[in-house]
Amino acid sequence: MPEEKVKKLPADSAVLRKQGTHNQMPIAVVLMGPTASGKSRVALEIAQRFPVEIVSVDSAQVYRYMNIGTAKPDRKILIQTPHHLIDLIDPVEQYSAAQFRQDVLDVMQDIVRRGKIPLLAGGTMLYFQALLDGLSTLPEADSQLRAAIENEAKISGWPALHKKLATIDAESAARIQPADSQRIQRALEVCMITGRPMSEILKAPRNAELPFRLIKIALLPADRSQLHQRIAERFEGMLQRGLIDELSLLRQQFELNPDLPSMRCVGYRQAWLFLEKKINHETLRDKGIAATRQLAKRQLTWLRSIMRGHEIIAFDCLADDVHLQVCRFLQAAHIVSETKQ
Repeated sequence: MPEEKVKKLPADSAVLRKQGTHNQMPIAVVLMGPTASGKSRVALEIAQRFPVEIVSVDSAQVYRYMNIGTAKPDRKILIQTPHHLIDLIDPVEQYSAAQFRQDVLDVMQDIVRRGKIPLLAGGTMLYFQALLDGLSTLPEADSQLRAAIENEAKISGWPALHKKLATIDAESAARIQPADSQRIQRALEVCMITGRPMSEILKAPRNAELPFRLIKIALLPADRSQLHQRIAERFEGMLQRGLIDELSLLRQQFELNPDLPSMRCVGYRQAWLFLEKKINHETLRDKGIAATRQLAKRQLTWLRSIMRGHEIIAFDCLADDVHLQVCRFLQAAHIVSETKQ
C-alpha cells in the first residue's frame, strides 16, 4: 500500500499568509488526522503557545461517561485546557452531523467574542465535511423504518442488505463496506423515504458559507506501518486502563443495546462481544486493533477526498517534533501570535 505523501513547507510559508489574509473574517484553525496521529498532543501544544480554545471534532467524545475507549482528555487536562463539544449526551442518545455543525458554529462565535481563536481538532471526517462543505438535504431518521431494516438484517444479514442497496444505489454501495451496518441502514432508509439514491442527493449543491477564514492542517503518516504500531499500543493501553470495566458499568447505568451509535464505536463494539462471552480477551484485543486500523484507513481515505477540494497543509504525524513544526507554521505568517512563552 502506498504511503501518504506528506507536504513539507518552509517556516515562512506563503500558503498560510494566503489563507489568513484574503479577508477580514475571524480566524479558526482546523486540525485533522486519523486515529493515533497525535492530534491531541499537537492541539495541546498549540493551546500552550497561542490564544486558542480547543473544540473537539469527535463523534465518540460527545458521549458522557465514555472516557477510556474514546481517548477523551483526562480531568487534569480538561481543567488546565477546557475542551468544547465533549460530554454532550448520554450513551443512549444520538447526535447528528447537522447538530454538530450548528453547535460548532455557535461555539466558534462564542470563542471569537472572548477574543480567542477556535482550534477544531479531531478525526470525525463527516463532521469536518459538514463544516467545510455544508450538509445535503437528507431526510431525518425514521425510527419505524430503521426498525424494519434492522429486522430484515437479523433475518438476511447485513451483507444481503448491502447487495440490496447495490441494486438501488450502486454508487453508495461501492463506498460502503458490506459489514458497515450503520451506513447501509442509512443509505437504504434515505432511498426508501425519498425514492432517490442517497448518492444522487449528496451531489446537490450545499450551503457551506462560513463566517471564518480557516487555516486547515492535516496530520498524515509517512509510514502506515508505524501508525498501525501506534494503534496497537493505543488499544492495548485502553484495555489496561479499564475499557471493559467502563463498558460494564455503562451497561448497569443505562439501557444499552449493541445497535446504538454509542455502542458501535470502535472498542466498545468489541468489548460488548467480550462481555456477552462471544469472544475471549485475546480475540477482543485482535478485533479491536483490526477495527481501529480499518477506522484509520477510512479516515485517511475521507481526508484525502477533503484535501482534493480544499487548501490543506499536511505534516508527517510520525515526526517526533510535529507539534513544534505545526506551531512554527502558525507563527510564521504572523497571523496567530504567541501569547505564552
